[in-house]
Amino acid sequence: MKTGNLIIIGGAEDKTGECLILKSFVDISGGSKANIVIITTATENPIEAGGQYKSLFTGLGAGNVEFLNIDTREEAGSESNVRIISEASGIFFTGGDQLRITSILGGTKVFEMLHQAWESGAVVAGTSAGASAMSRTMIVDGNNNDPARKCTLKMAPGLGLLEKALIDQHFHQRGRIGRLLCGVAENPSILGIGIDEDTAVRVFPDDHFEVIGSNSVTVVDGRDIGSSNVSELMPDENLAITNVILHVLPAGYGYDMINRKVMRVEEKQWK
Repeated sequence: MKTGNLIIIGGAEDKTGECLILKSFVDISGGSKANIVIITTATENPIEAGGQYKSLFTGLGAGNVEFLNIDTREEAGSESNVRIISEASGIFFTGGDQLRITSILGGTKVFEMLHQAWESGAVVAGTSAGASAMSRTMIVDGNNNDPARKCTLKMAPGLGLLEKALIDQHFHQRGRIGRLLCGVAENPSILGIGIDEDTAVRVFPDDHFEVIGSNSVTVVDGRDIGSSNVSELMPDENLAITNVILHVLPAGYGYDMINRKVMRVEEKQWK
């Protein structure tokens, strides 16, 4: 049974002020006793990105921080890299290209150890592309700021840490409600979770999450969809979808992904 947490960040998290989201990750990972590994596979600038987050996490009180640029599948099978992941209390994926994460790590020894570490209690976090990669099915590409259209969304297998959910990031800032609706229309049994910039969800082992940060999280529940026109025919046609449930949740709210219920975190009461 899994015992670790996920911290899924919508991108552009605060790095100069209170750094609430990044500090939460450090604290949950163990604070001064934390052993944090930053995985820079997604980015084309691993030294810059890894160095920035190493400095941030160290400044926020993390005990030990290192960054690991796994750039090939051969490196993802390296016993030394597997050992580094196995000893981590917190694992952080930077932004970049989520397909690099899954195509390089998928099915490797590092991938297997990532799951083992999380199931044993490590915190796994990701921002932007690192957030999208958390789910079993991830969004790779789709139109921003456009009306929802059929078959304009590209999806691929993700890391599989979050079951039965689809993550989108930079959500309201890039106008991505249309493409998340398309994703849910194509997969009505899963939840669509759109995370704004400087906002995150902390997913607990019992599959409820709580919102952290300055903006909001949008939840699209398609379980009771009445009808939709999703198909490969006429792919540029506007999407039609009925009876979708939508929640917009700022900090102070959470969501039970099993029972599909909103919660108020302060009161710990289900709504």
